[in-house]
Amino acid sequence: MIIRIKYKVLIIFIAIILIAGIFMSFFMNSVQPVSANQEKDFIKWVDFRVSYEAMNKALNADIDSTGEEVKLNWVEILAYLGTRNGGDFKRYKPRDMDVLIGKLKSGESIESLTKDLKHYSYYYEAYSAVLGNFVGPYEVQVKDENDPDKKVWVKKYGLKVFSPIAAGYSYGHYDDFGNSRSYGFRRVHLGNDLLGSVGTPVVAVETGRIEALGWNQYGGWRIGIRSLDNKRYYYYAHLRKDHPYVKSLKEGDIVYAGDVIGYLGMTGYSIKENVNNINVPHLHFGMQLIFDESQKEALAEIWIDVYRIVNLLNKSRSPTLYNKETKENVRIYDIRFHNVPERTIRTENIIPSS
Repeated sequence: MIIRIKYKVLIIFIAIILIAGIFMSFFMNSVQPVSANQEKDFIKWVDFRVSYEAMNKALNADIDSTGEEVKLNWVEILAYLGTRNGGDFKRYKPRDMDVLIGKLKSGESIESLTKDLKHYSYYYEAYSAVLGNFVGPYEVQVKDENDPDKKVWVKKYGLKVFSPIAAGYSYGHYDDFGNSRSYGFRRVHLGNDLLGSVGTPVVAVETGRIEALGWNQYGGWRIGIRSLDNKRYYYYAHLRKDHPYVKSLKEGDIVYAGDVIGYLGMTGYSIKENVNNINVPHLHFGMQLIFDESQKEALAEIWIDVYRIVNLLNKSRSPTLYNKETKENVRIYDIRFHNVPERTIRTENIIPSS
């Protein structure tokens, strides 16, 4: 009798353990806790080495196909070539692009052409982060052919970004990305220096929101602008002493591509504000890619070599003039886009009143 009772107790105890185990297993699978150390799935590094020649050729192919039966996408073209060449465009040959374009125009899809290319998705996402918003439809003012004193709006498709240096102002540059810098601590140069004259108008390359404005001991007076898709952070540094940027600008403002935002100078390399410690007047221009907010203001930042991009942007320069009333340079021809928020700064500091 005692033995039977002991067996019953043992069976009940085992059953309770099994039921509790099943319940805990179900609960744990439902909750699916995420470890603090679990890595998020996003791109951690980009080495952008697309040549100017390839970008320019793909850009022209994209623009020229507007209205045709097969609309080409320059980022897809470059991502395909990047995948085939391991990102090294020293191996690129113009004929490679011609063959690809021929296949696309004959009806083959980019999906079918890349289905066996293991790393195409990486290159497409990376190149889209760099160039994805550079091309598209927009409206811009031009001179009225019937009345040169007036302007009219025209619809266009093409580059909707601008050189950081306004039209009519000369500058020089070379590929200095990765060069050594020693102020503060030894580090590498993460941008492209555009050498010019003090006071040269600096314009916003892309439409975006001002994320940083003010003094930085390394960059002097600087402006940081984030693209509206949050993928690109543009850094404009060493701006002019005393009057570094358009006075009405403030953090949070939205500026359009081609708007004057500041003036080339030689400030920086000083803890004290408004000091010229740069030997040669120039604009430090940089682009950071952001696939996750953890990459902002961190050791994991991704800065790319923009030297060849600057060469491409030279095809699109924003003409400006000096406004005596506001003592600011302003763009001459305004631009507008669909599905983009309105500017949040005074328009008299952006475009002339007449």
